[in-house]
Amino acid sequence: MTKTMLHIGLLLPNSLPSLAVKNRSIGNSVGAFFMFASLFWAMQSPAHSAQCCVATDGKTPLKAEIIASGLSSPWGMAFLPGGSILVTERTGSLRLVTNGQVSKPIKGLPQIREIGQGGLLDVALDPDFADNRLIYFSYAERSSTDRTYGTTVGRAKLDVDALALSNLQIIFRSNKKSPGGRHFGSRLRFASDKTLFVTLGERGSQMRAQDPFDHAGSVIRINRDGSVPSDNPFADGKKALAEIWSIGHRNPQGAAIHPKTGELWTLSHGAAGGDEVNIAQAGRNYGWPLISYGSNYSGRSFAKGSNASGLEQPVYYWDPSIAPSGLAFYAPAKPQIPDWSGSLLAGALREQHLSRLILDGDKVIGEERYLVGEFGRIRDVRTGPDGAVWLLTDSKDGSLIRLTQKR
Repeated sequence: MTKTMLHIGLLLPNSLPSLAVKNRSIGNSVGAFFMFASLFWAMQSPAHSAQCCVATDGKTPLKAEIIASGLSSPWGMAFLPGGSILVTERTGSLRLVTNGQVSKPIKGLPQIREIGQGGLLDVALDPDFADNRLIYFSYAERSSTDRTYGTTVGRAKLDVDALALSNLQIIFRSNKKSPGGRHFGSRLRFASDKTLFVTLGERGSQMRAQDPFDHAGSVIRINRDGSVPSDNPFADGKKALAEIWSIGHRNPQGAAIHPKTGELWTLSHGAAGGDEVNIAQAGRNYGWPLISYGSNYSGRSFAKGSNASGLEQPVYYWDPSIAPSGLAFYAPAKPQIPDWSGSLLAGALREQHLSRLILDGDKVIGEERYLVGEFGRIRDVRTGPDGAVWLLTDSKDGSLIRLTQKR
């Protein structure tokens, strides 16, 4: 296997700031689901046959710069005008990285519970951040009455100079909290119409992902103030919760907006296998746990195998699991890695690499793997305003890393 060419160093203060893998298109709860399923299944497109690709070692030589280290389980990042980067730490702190320097924790966050996979999770800038200075963040919140937890989204005004948040508003709370620390999701992505997508895990309770009146295991779409867009697929709330965009997701820890189509693509953990890339379309059911290309940890098979009428197929999947987190399209105006233009990038936690998915339209026609074992668990992947690829590594001493093409 060819080793990825790397140069590892520190960014100067004045800089910015094998598995067989398979491919293409993938839903019982109680009561309401059966009525809901008939509607969902009737509106689905026919199932697509899966294709198989083989992951190869990446051929593009890379320069990797460690911009900052000492981050405590970093989870998400957002690029501010001027070059600074907001970074969330799952342990409950929000930091500002400026010219490689990590700030003290930003004040003004709500009470955040670090439990299992939960804590302070993703962060996003308001589409009009330059005018309103609003940021959005997702986190694990404990119920005020018992030891149950759910995913919550807040927004607040950021004062960079004071390292403080003000005017905190909670714009979304998952409707059914539950015990334990599994599968909170969650990624935040703004669409071109300035609505906000939030991805939510099924909290380790599989069939919740098939209940249209449970936020768990769904993608939701809301306005910036938390209200429901009038063109949501179930905006009247009769067949599903009005906020719901799609259901049948296991634990989507990656999301990205396609730069040309504007569609939301998601990246979700499977069980022992069956990690998925999906195009999350309005009103669709992505099948978990009725179908999967992987297997349960117990070895138990899935009710409908890997393919069933009315349930969406993934764009791409991995079996066995790579434990994916973080997703980004690479299509900057001035790419720092020209070889990757038009690609989809995904981080891997368990397999500790960066996956480059080569696209032909909405089909994956190849995969290359980079940085295998070089930096550990890759939690988040972003395309920066500088045209570089930026990564966060998931550890108690996590790093912010900038990738460019070595020439």
